[in-house]
Amino acid sequence: MNLIMTLFINITLTSLLVLIAFWLPQLNIYTEKTSPYECGFDPMGSARMPFSMKFFLVAITFLLFDLEIALLLPLPWATQTVNLTTMLTTALLLISLLAVSLAYEWTEKGLEWTE
Repeated sequence: MNLIMTLFINITLTSLLVLIAFWLPQLNIYTEKTSPYECGFDPMGSARMPFSMKFFLVAITFLLFDLEIALLLPLPWATQTVNLTTMLTTALLLISLLAVSLAYEWTEKGLEWTE
């Protein structure tokens, strides 16, 4: 019974907050609020400049490699486990996945900055 009551309260509060978040910004709509802001000056050009996909690809590559390295960080503490072969297999799998993905990025010229 407590679980059902907790779920009901959580769903109700979440729905209420989402409705308020969508309803409140629509009360005060005026042109100054919707215009782009550049340090107090009128904008010089369009706020919708074309974005280079190279920056996006570099960011995604960084996040993927950073995630894999973050998964390898607790390995020194994992060496104290009872089942050492499982830990070593997992570490070898993560390191090989990191090496294969780096080789793939290298062969696809994802690490070169030419545009």
